[in-house]
Amino acid sequence: QVQLVESGGGLVQLGGLLRSSCAASGSTSLAVRGWYRQAPGKQREMVARITSGGATNYADSVKGRFTISRNNRERTVYLQMISLKPEDTAVYYCNLDGSPSYWGQGIQVTVSS
Repeated sequence: QVQLVESGGGLVQLGGLLRSSCAASGSTSLAVRGWYRQAPGKQREMVARITSGGATNYADSVKGRFTISRNNRERTVYLQMISLKPEDTAVYYCNLDGSPSYWGQGIQVTVSS
């Protein structure tokens, strides 16, 4: 059974940085991995995704500020976030793509102004 465990959320000030991680157990190391976020009253949206080969894509709103990376051997994906803005405040979810797709429990990221 696949389990995703996220860590690294928190409260930061405008312009601050955070590094989140998501460890997967019970899964292949080859799956596309991603980070999504959901702000209050809004739909969940894709933040960043990465293939097993390292190809990435980002939401326009985070390009140049967020970096997704992965360690296939450890089945862990990371999200480095810099220059954080209040509009980045959301619950961030780790995803493992596939059929079925799996989700982590979510971590809160709050950026204060």
